[in-house]
Formats: sequence, C-alpha cells, structure tokens
Amino acid sequence: MSHNQSPEQEARDRIDEKLEASGWIVQERNRINWNAAEGIAVKEYFTDVGPADYVLFVDKGPVGIIEAKKDEEGHRLTVVEEQSGEYATSKLKYLNNDPLPFVYESTGTLTRFTDHRDPKPRSRPVFSFHRPETFREWLKKEKSLRNRLQDIPGLRTEGLHDCQIRAINNLERSFKENHPRALIQMATGSGKTYTAVTFIYRLLKYADAKRVLFLVDTRNLGKQAEQEFMAYTPNDDNRKFTELYNVQRLRSSYIASDSQVCISTIQRLYSILKGEELDEETEETNPAESGWQPKEPLPVVYNEKVPIEQFDFIVIDECHRSIYNLWKQVLDYFDAFLIGLTATPDKRTFGFFNENVVSEYSYEDAVADGVNVGYDVYTIETEITKNGAQIKAKEFVDKREKLSRRKRWEQLDEDFTYTGRQLDRDVVNLSQIRNVIRAFRDKLPEIFPGRQEIPKTLIFAKTDSHADDIIQIVREEFGEGNAFCKKVTYKAEEDADSVLSALRNDYNPRIAVTVDMIATGTDVKPLECLLFMRDVKSRNYFEQMKGRGTRVMGYDDLRKVTPSVVSAKTHFVIVDAVGVTKSMKTDSRPLERKKGAPLKDLLVAVTFGAQDEDLYVSLANRLARLDKMITPEEKAVYAEKASGKSINQTIRDLLNAYNPDVIEGRTFEIRQMHPDMPQEKASRQAQQELIDVARSTFTGELNEYIENVRRVHEQIIDTVNIDVVTRTEWDKDAVVRADELVRDFREYLEVHKDEITALRIFYNQPYQRRDVTFAMIKEVLEKLKLEKPQFAPLRVWQAYEQLEKVNGNSPKKELTALVSLIRRVTDIDPVLTAYDLTVNRNFRDWVFKKQAGTVKFNEEQMEWLRMIKDYVTGSFHLEMDDLDYQPFDILGGRGRMYQLFGDEMNSIISELNEALAA
Repeated sequence: MSHNQSPEQEARDRIDEKLEASGWIVQERNRINWNAAEGIAVKEYFTDVGPADYVLFVDKGPVGIIEAKKDEEGHRLTVVEEQSGEYATSKLKYLNNDPLPFVYESTGTLTRFTDHRDPKPRSRPVFSFHRPETFREWLKKEKSLRNRLQDIPGLRTEGLHDCQIRAINNLERSFKENHPRALIQMATGSGKTYTAVTFIYRLLKYADAKRVLFLVDTRNLGKQAEQEFMAYTPNDDNRKFTELYNVQRLRSSYIASDSQVCISTIQRLYSILKGEELDEETEETNPAESGWQPKEPLPVVYNEKVPIEQFDFIVIDECHRSIYNLWKQVLDYFDAFLIGLTATPDKRTFGFFNENVVSEYSYEDAVADGVNVGYDVYTIETEITKNGAQIKAKEFVDKREKLSRRKRWEQLDEDFTYTGRQLDRDVVNLSQIRNVIRAFRDKLPEIFPGRQEIPKTLIFAKTDSHADDIIQIVREEFGEGNAFCKKVTYKAEEDADSVLSALRNDYNPRIAVTVDMIATGTDVKPLECLLFMRDVKSRNYFEQMKGRGTRVMGYDDLRKVTPSVVSAKTHFVIVDAVGVTKSMKTDSRPLERKKGAPLKDLLVAVTFGAQDEDLYVSLANRLARLDKMITPEEKAVYAEKASGKSINQTIRDLLNAYNPDVIEGRTFEIRQMHPDMPQEKASRQAQQELIDVARSTFTGELNEYIENVRRVHEQIIDTVNIDVVTRTEWDKDAVVRADELVRDFREYLEVHKDEITALRIFYNQPYQRRDVTFAMIKEVLEKLKLEKPQFAPLRVWQAYEQLEKVNGNSPKKELTALVSLIRRVTDIDPVLTAYDLTVNRNFRDWVFKKQAGTVKFNEEQMEWLRMIKDYVTGSFHLEMDDLDYQPFDILGGRGRMYQLFGDEMNSIISELNEALAA
C-alpha cells in the first residue's frame, strides 16, 4: 500500500486481500465477468438506496453485502449495521432480488457479520470472510444453524446423572439464546466427556451441525476422548456413535472433508493454521505448564485449507489450561460456538466464557450425590522428610549419574547438609524412601481393614529417577515381583497405555508409580489410594491429581481387579508423605518471561514457533554457557542429534535471526532474484527464512538431550543417615470427616426407622430382636447401597474406629458389620462390638445358665449348639428349614437334631434365637 492513500482506500485494499484469500474474485462494476469464478465481489454496485461498497454474488446470484469503513470507525461498526442492513433489503439495480441474507461491516482489520436468516439476527466478530462455497451450502438448507438449534427436541434422560442432564439442558438453552461461549464446570469423575459426547451427538443429529471440534491439550487426553466416542451408544439409537458419524483424531495437518467430529490438540491446530507439520513430542505435555510465554505470539493468518467456518462448535477440554496467550488466537480464528469443560475453573476461565456458566457441579456436590467418592487423608511423616540431614566431610558416598544411573565411590571434601526439599533431586536417601514405603505397607490394615490384597495404588514421584528408586523399594518391601509395581510415564520402557490398561482391568500391577502422566484426565476407576511422595504447588493441578481417586466403581467391577473387597468403592485415601495436603497452593499461572525461565521452556517455545527476540537471545546465551561445560564426546552427540550442526553453529543461527545486518544482506539477495518485490516484503521474507533456519535445528530428541546433558549430572546417595518414621495417623480432617459420617449415618437410620422392618424392631421393640431375619437385615443393606453408597457398613465401622474404642476386629462381612452398627446406634451396645463377640458372649451365658440347672449337654449336643451359634453369627437367625441345608445337612439335618434333643428341639431353637440376639 502506498502511503498517500486515503484511510478509506487502505481499508478497501485490505478487504480486497481478505476476500481473495477467502476464495472471492473482486471486480469493478463496469468490468464484470460472471464466468471468472463461483464467488464474485462487485465493488460500488448500485442499489435503489445508493451504491453499496461490495455486493457478493455466488453462481451469479446476489447473496450478501460488505459495508467498508476506515480503521478509525472500528469502534462504530455496530452503528453501521443499520446502513448495511438497508442495502441488504434494497433492490439491486437490474435485479428483482429478495433481501440479501449475509451482511458484513468491515475495516479490513475488524469485521462483523450478521446472518439475517437467524431468529434474532445479531452481528458477531469474525476473523475474515466466509467462502463462496460455504454460502452455497448454507443457502441449500431451509434454515440457518442458529435457527435449527431452536428445533432441538427435549433430552431423553435414561442413563444420565442429574448433573449431566442439567448441564446438557442448560447448554442447549444457551445455544438457543445464541450465546457464543458457554462453560461447563463438572467435578472430575462426574462424566464431563460423556456429557460432551452426548450433546455433540444431539448437535449432529438434531441441529445438523456440519463439524464439531473436540480440542485437548495433550495427546493422551485426545486418545481418551477418541475411546469415549468409540464406546458411546446414544439412548435413542442402538448403533455406536462411530457407526453414525465419522470421528477423526488429527495426526497430521489433513482434516478429512467427511469428518463430523475432529479431535485435536491445540498445539496441532496452531501448527495446521500456520501451515506447518508438528513433531508429536510437542503434544505429550500440556503447553500451559511451560513457563516461557512470548510477549507477542506469532499471529495466526488466514489459511484457505482451514477456513474460519470449518467448525460449527468447538469443545475445549480442560479449558482452564488452554485458552490463554498463544492459544486464545486459535480459538478466535474460528466462527464457532465455544464450549469449555473443566473441573477447576479460575477467574480467567469465567471471564473468557463471558461468565456464561451453564453448569456448576463441584466435587462436594458430586460426593453428596454419590457421583464421586470422598477421601480421607492419612499422614506419614519421617525425620528426614521433615528436617533433611547432614553428611560429614571425609565420609565416602556413592555419586550416581541421573541418566545412566552409573555410580562411583567418592570421598566428600566438606560437610554436605540438605533439606527435605532437595530429596530425590540433588540427593537420594534410600532409607527415607524405604521408611515411607514400609510405614505404608505396615499401616495398610489400618487404612484399608479386612483386605487380602493391596488396594490399587498410585504413587506420585518427583522425577523419573525418583520413580525408579521407589519401584525397586516397593517390590522389595512388599516381597513382590516386577508385575506387582510398574512405572507409568511417557518415558517408561513399557508402553504407558498397556500399563494403564492393566492397572484398570487386571489384578497386577497393584501399585503404579508416575511422575505426571496420569496426573490429569486419565481414568483409572479402581484406584483407592494415592500416595504422594512429591509436593504440588498448583491448586488446579492438585485438584486434578486428586481426581484420579474420585471415580465411582460398582462392587462387581471392583471385585474383578481387587477380589477381597466386600462392597462398591466407598472412598479413597490420600496417603500424604510430603505434606502435600498442608502446603500452600497457588492458582497456577503461566510465568511471565524472566531471566530465570527454565531452559526446557525456552526450548519448547522455540520448537513451537514462538518468535521473539528475547527468546532467541536468551536461548543462545544458555547454549553458549552449556558449550563451555560439556565434554568433546557430548558435543559430538549434540552434532549428531542436530543433523550435523555444532552448538556454535546453532548459537550463530539463533542470533542471526534478529541481526539487522544479516537480515539486510539476505534481503539484498532476495531482491536480486525478485527485482519487483517491495523492500518491506523482501525484508519480512528474509527474516522469516533466518528464523526458520534457527528453529529447524530443534527437535524433541535434541531438546531432551540438551536438557539432560546440562542437569546436575549426579546425585549424592546418602547411605549414612538412616531415617525413622515420626508419625503415622489419620489427618485431623479425616477425624472430623469420620465424625460427620457417623452422624449422618445415625440420622439416616433415625429417619427411616419406621419404614424398614428390621430398624423398627431395633428402635421400638428391642426385645423382639429374635424375630429379625437374614432377609430383613439384607433389606437395610440393599437400601443403603441404593440410596447412600457412602454409608457402606465397613466404611462407617472404620469411621467409628477413628473416633472411639471398638471391641473386636473389623468384620469381614457387610451384614454382620451392619448389625453391630445398628446395635451401637440404637445404644443396645455401649461400644461398637464385632457381632461374633456379642454372639459368643451370649452363647456362653446361655449354656452356663442351662448347665447350672438340671440340663447337662453331652459332647455331640454341644457340637450341634456351637454349630447353631456359628450359623447365627453369619445369618442372625435360625429357621427350622435351615437345618436341611449346610452345614447341618452333612451331619443328618433336622432328623439328627431331633434324635439328639427330642421334643426340646423347638424350644431350644427359639431360646437360642432369642438369647444370641440379646
């Protein structure tokens, strides 16, 4: 653009460029060639209210208007709508047209669009113009998308939780009111993805949406979403989702024209818009956790392969991490409804979604509804975890290389003092790890009473190397083999997916150790225990980690992987070995740029294509320092991984990218080859080429090498200081929760005492306890399971154990536990007493009373009476018919008992029923 143009003319030049990029051909009104293209934008076309700036024709028919305004008018575009609306409803010269549906107001920088076929037409900002073929498609349909949304029928609710029904209904109302953005907040484990698949299915089926994008920020979440789509069967059709609609998980820059659901990471989408291929490594981790954020992210430009109307709806999973900085512009590019999913929104998340929260469903709500399970905290504290330790000078220690784990023996020159913080990074004290694991093993019967096997457990480690130490020690301390305890991280030798699948579905592994892979979004329902051996500073991240344990799981499913459980999953336990539940948490925010940005983050940023002089200069400086520190062998490996470039060459390339002299030299060369190219354009191209040269060196593999080669090469292994466990106990909060659970359980029984036979007897006619049958108690248990899964008898028993002295061991059976609890709640027993103890005591008293009178039982009679006592311990009550079955039938059943006791038989049975229930 030459500088002497008027602002109006500059705006029109920009509009022309944008129209051409979007597939239109711009023509002057006196030189129209209708055969030039399917989409033609005619300038200054006459209407009966004056000339319109542009009239858009598709297949020779008029479809829309563009009203052009200079830049300074950007803030007034909404005022211009009336003017552009007049053109749209006017008659065009020579044509007897209907009003035109598609209307734009644009400065070429800012553009607003209104579709007048919508129910209450409302303008919205768009990144650029829609394509001619899009208008053709839209006009073929009887109604516009926003009109079709009005026709979505009511939701069929079978198979959905209340919170899911509420979320979908509110979201669909939000669509009908044409809100561009909506946020669904649902607790981890309450079925966010399932909810999303349900409403996506409804959008495709009832609103005839063309394509929906499901956006994630790590590859792992993408795989999981794909599995949910594959497994989903709607409740109004018996075919699977993937039989009805095409689902494509993007693995390259190709978006299939027939895919109706695309699943992609936001990293990949960004690179597709920029027209670049993406290294899969960069999809492994969530980019929001990277500390380096550019001042000016590389702007997204229009890409004809992915027009702005590519998606009608974009669902952003875990949106609290992926809507800021670099990524926001990817979302702003598309002309689509945005729906965010998260369990842990912060203020910025609410702001981004215009505070349009269509569902608020917190973790506490989910526990109250039985959609999630609650948790207790058990603390393990050791001396060294808390206070660190000191190794004196002259001691011999092992030093271990972090990567190869090679060790060498060395004498310390000076005292080495370390804090608990430094453990497992600079120094490793195996005794500390061993004592935590040993305490965990020894306390398991207290944490999970009555189990034959270790509950499925996930241990969070600080680093990969820490994870390896933990795994070895876990296998030793539990006396188990490799299968028992496995590592699940991206870098594990075994495929993470297969270990995860075994953790979910098989008996082994019982324990998995991870650094951060499972921390978010990965579903492992049978987990009942999370052991934290690393601290977490971010509140969101900690909530996500806790989310791994909150999944509900039914009795039959849980029993498949953990055979000794006696009920559905009722809660999970956080075993806190580092004070994670007490440490200060902050809202995680990407750090601003600073000198101290971790090298890893600089590498990721450059690899991702961030362009920023500070970034390139900082990285060059860091590599220059590295160059001085590493050995010739290490430099050779570097060159091999950098396709032949030395570190020095890499540094030069990074600095050249922003060196004015080098850019000028390259500009000169470009203009020699293309003499008619404007100076400014050549200069831009020159710099872009230099940036590409610098960037192309960095790959996932090279980055990993750079990070590791400069890390503290070695850790000191402290074998001198032996650790001791100083505290193992339920957290104070756990005691408060136990108290609440017992209180709620008492209240529940009180409330239902009149409608459940067994409870009525215990509360109102305790002397009739002899009439309480097995079936009656089973009725109480079934009702609890159905209405209040968190009142599983063994869990309530455990809560009592945290609050008061209890008689006897925790029962193996739910039914006997329940009877003991009812006796305790109705104050028949002053302390909670295992039912077998009660029965044994009552049996002794009864036999003693009998023998004191005239009756003397012989050995065989006593054997029968003991058998009856044992039977009542498990079933509360003996009916005459029970004598025909085990264990009585083997010894001759009812007939044999009659031979032994004669006519006394009936009275003995009813006396025992009464006495044992006392």
